[in-house]
Amino acid sequence: MGIKYMEEYRDPEIAGRIADNIRRASKRPIRLMEVCGTHTVSIFRNGIRGMLPKTIALLSGPGCPVCVTTQKEIDTFIRMAGLDEVIIATFGDLMRVPGTSSSLQKQRAEGRDIRMVYAADDALKIARQHPDKKVVFPGVGFETTAPTIAATLLAAREMRLDNFFVFSAHKCVPPALFALMGNQDVRIDGFILPGHVSVIIGTRGYVPFFQKYRVPCVVAGFEPVDILQAIYTLIRQIESGKAELSNDYRRVVTVDGNTKAQQIMKDVFEVRDAAWRGIGTIPESGLKIRATFSDLDAEKMLDFRVPESVEPKGCCCGEILTGRKIPPECPLYQKVCTPEDPVGACMVSSEGTCAAYYRYQGSGIGGQGSGARSRGPGVRDQVSGRERDKSPCTDS
Repeated sequence: MGIKYMEEYRDPEIAGRIADNIRRASKRPIRLMEVCGTHTVSIFRNGIRGMLPKTIALLSGPGCPVCVTTQKEIDTFIRMAGLDEVIIATFGDLMRVPGTSSSLQKQRAEGRDIRMVYAADDALKIARQHPDKKVVFPGVGFETTAPTIAATLLAAREMRLDNFFVFSAHKCVPPALFALMGNQDVRIDGFILPGHVSVIIGTRGYVPFFQKYRVPCVVAGFEPVDILQAIYTLIRQIESGKAELSNDYRRVVTVDGNTKAQQIMKDVFEVRDAAWRGIGTIPESGLKIRATFSDLDAEKMLDFRVPESVEPKGCCCGEILTGRKIPPECPLYQKVCTPEDPVGACMVSSEGTCAAYYRYQGSGIGGQGSGARSRGPGVRDQVSGRERDKSPCTDS
């Protein structure tokens, strides 16, 4: 993709015209949820909340893969790191997510062999370099990541590696949409669907969800013009009383998606029920490694037991991931939970909602919901002074 092509989607004048259209079209209060951590970060970084009228509230959903990884799964990775002759090879975000009593980062500081990698293929290289060790790669992510992990397992099989394993904690986005709409505590008038996941599953992947709930949905790209156009599409649908499954990211997303990637996933993984942080167990929302690849499955090949996991006391990650709260309404936010010393997963990942608020929004409950305005893309939101909700989220 050429730079010029990208710049067209970052043009302040085009973005301003779309924002004007949104302000003219929006007549009543609505709540839209972006279901992608990259969207969340782009919305904050480009000051999009401040460009919207007070009638539009943006909610951040469970679109950050590290954030929705459960405490038990984090504890499992930490427990595996403590096994003899085991090397954990993992992405950087996962290193700092606190488990019940430790983190991978702390375990590494205490001498465990935990290595940060930039691709699953790097873990394969470590396995080849250390045939006397068991190399475990924690598989975390959505349909975007799962095909690459599946390809890595196929490569390990072809190389006849007997010391490479994956622990699959992968999750699928469409079942989470069903769970969100089934939650009576959250009102969502429309969804901004994730661009990355949609590249793989195509718009066809959302059809069963859309047919059941008939809620306005639009697939969006990640540049300011992409996101504003998606919001405008949703506003037009809602104000006209129509619900459609739209694709505003046609330069990348097709109806059928990447069928080759889908097939690789099907070859290696099968669907299972999965627990999500803040949501609970969602039927058929996870991916486990098929029995034919059990010799590469850390769940099957490593002998370990994980003690009962405990959620961080007072942490509101669950409410934030489902749109029931925003970060400044968490009693820990900025007080004891910061990017330097995170308590919850949402403050760790670069795509986490709490981390995005902390970096771009400051301490107040700002954004379009409280009337803060900015001049256009690239201008950060201003902070409002609304009083915080002092009520604890869990049992603090």
